[in-house]
Amino acid sequence: MSGAIDIVCNLFDRTAVRLGQTGLDDTFKAQVRLDRRYWGGMPVSHYLRKMDRAGIERSLLIAVRAGDMNVRGSFELPMDRIAKVCNRWPDRFSGLAGVDPFRGMKGLADLTHAVRDLGFVGAHLYPHWFGLAPDHAKYYPYYAKCAELGVPIMMQVGHNLVYSRERRLPSVGRPITLDQVAIDFPELTLIGIHIGVPWTDEMISMCWKHENVFTAGDAYAPKHWPASYVQYMNTYGRQKVLFGTDWPVIDPERAMREVKELGLRPESESSLLRDNALRVFKLPGYKALLAKEARAMIVRSKVK
Repeated sequence: MSGAIDIVCNLFDRTAVRLGQTGLDDTFKAQVRLDRRYWGGMPVSHYLRKMDRAGIERSLLIAVRAGDMNVRGSFELPMDRIAKVCNRWPDRFSGLAGVDPFRGMKGLADLTHAVRDLGFVGAHLYPHWFGLAPDHAKYYPYYAKCAELGVPIMMQVGHNLVYSRERRLPSVGRPITLDQVAIDFPELTLIGIHIGVPWTDEMISMCWKHENVFTAGDAYAPKHWPASYVQYMNTYGRQKVLFGTDWPVIDPERAMREVKELGLRPESESSLLRDNALRVFKLPGYKALLAKEARAMIVRSKVK
């Protein structure tokens, strides 16, 4: 199968919902217009059929770490649960290790274990759940560890909604806060997910300034993506934007349908939906893509 890569996907099965491992209350589910049939979760086998209908080859599942577990309202989705899903369907899912900066050396050991032993392909950070902007010093050991392990780290930038009325979180992830991090860690690939709304142009500027900064179009339906964002991915930012859904926030079938309706150039659409993710995460198919691009360069050089 050769389809799209969804780099932002949550395990939203019945177990995760029952154990309170999603952080979403019913008010939020209604706000994002999640189909009520799915409010109680969806078995992974059913979600795979949804991926098939959408034309999505692989989804990256987040082992979420949302907030200091000593604080009421925080939650996590254990890495072993994500690894179990990835091991059962290795051609369809890959794992992302959640970062909790309050776990110290244990958190760094968990990240190393996830990448080296569980085969996870990157790390994931929710700055707003910790009330600390992405350039806070408490994250720096994790940035250094990701650079050492050779994996990218994604983080939510822009504002955040109220996921649960019991714990309202501040919006601390302005894209400009990636600036100093990118300077301090030029070897580290940083991905600002959720578009950066309402500071989308700020997100674009960070991608333009730093070769190691990327962005992802997720958590917002593609038909609502800002015009400047679509223009960027379709022109000089073609190799800097990745595709995601943040399921269950955005249904993958809707997302893929609306991407097709954006009218992107063929090379821009393939970069968004697949090629950029293969490069950034070095997923299966990455080497074949490099070989294809090398052959194309040879052909172009002969034409000249």
